[in-house]
Amino acid sequence: MDDLRGVVAILTGAAQGLGYAIAKAYINEGMKVALMDNQAVKLEAVAYELTTMGGDCIAIPVDLSDSDKTEIAIDKALSHYGTPRVLVHNAALLRERSMREVTLNDWQKETNIILQAGFQLCKAVWQPMIDGGGGSIMLVSSGSGVRGFIKEIAYTPAKHAIEGLMKSLAMEGAAFNIAVNTVTPGAPINTPMSDSNYPDELKKQWVDPAVITPAFVFLAKQNASGVTGKRVAARVGTWEILDHTEK
Repeated sequence: MDDLRGVVAILTGAAQGLGYAIAKAYINEGMKVALMDNQAVKLEAVAYELTTMGGDCIAIPVDLSDSDKTEIAIDKALSHYGTPRVLVHNAALLRERSMREVTLNDWQKETNIILQAGFQLCKAVWQPMIDGGGGSIMLVSSGSGVRGFIKEIAYTPAKHAIEGLMKSLAMEGAAFNIAVNTVTPGAPINTPMSDSNYPDELKKQWVDPAVITPAFVFLAKQNASGVTGKRVAARVGTWEILDHTEK
């Protein structure tokens, strides 16, 4: 697909950071975007900004750690726009805690936002994408998807699981023209989550997330005959297909 005008996308974690940057890039491409985030006030402000730019979007506040609320949000997106061609699951939560500090509730909240919601979103769009002749699913990963980090007792396992979900869905999606990939930031990016977790030396290198959005535009144009089943690094102004062991 060369022209994304009128293409429908569902995007999570859209109120700030990388999600906001992706939303803006998609609106600039003429796409229609269902925006999801748990920060209702910020999300409404983003939707207002994008609408004043001439964009077509809807704000859907939702706590993606709650399976019932996630289903309601997905139904709202599908009812409003119909079949999406693009899904980007970007929402995540990282709270560094040691094994002695972390609680079951902590663990469930992080893994539910990343993995449970990822499954629910993919499940909800799967048949509509099949009926529509194909689509592109992007699950946002990170270095934590292939490596281990101290105090990431929930985040690292969830990101590893997202990589596994991608691999299985890409294989199944091949018969239905659905591309499924994970995307990892190929540069340190300046986001609220990064600000809370990056060491000072990494903050000196970070870039605006807007400069890595070309990868998400490129992948939105893919189907199973193009790039699928890959771990893609979103780099400054470009992208790179990684080996699954690369950070």
